[in-house]
Amino acid sequence: MINFLTVKNDLVLALEADGKVTGDDYQSVIIPAVENKLRQYKKIRLLYELGDHFSGFDIKAMWEDLKLGLTHWSDFEKIALVSDIQWIRIVTKLFRFILPCPVKVFHNEQLLQAEEWISG
Repeated sequence: MINFLTVKNDLVLALEADGKVTGDDYQSVIIPAVENKLRQYKKIRLLYELGDHFSGFDIKAMWEDLKLGLTHWSDFEKIALVSDIQWIRIVTKLFRFILPCPVKVFHNEQLLQAEEWISG
């Protein structure tokens, strides 16, 4: 399930993964939210929290995430990922160098710092 987080900067789409994230979550929540925000702004910022209640992605969610990233390759101004899951942190850090925007990874306890960075 995906929940929206409230942040100060309207350019920021702030999402929290709760439990297992599915392809349906991408199709019904994440993709429409990204596209709605992009109707308002040329580029947006993404804060994605995979916190303590996150339990993983299904295969369809991973596919939808890849498609979303490729479709909107240059539409993100900044991305902040908040997670303590080691493999997600490592993969994000490895791939951030090929993305056309700054990507920063934060630990769960650093959610406020992630909000400050993504909003600044």
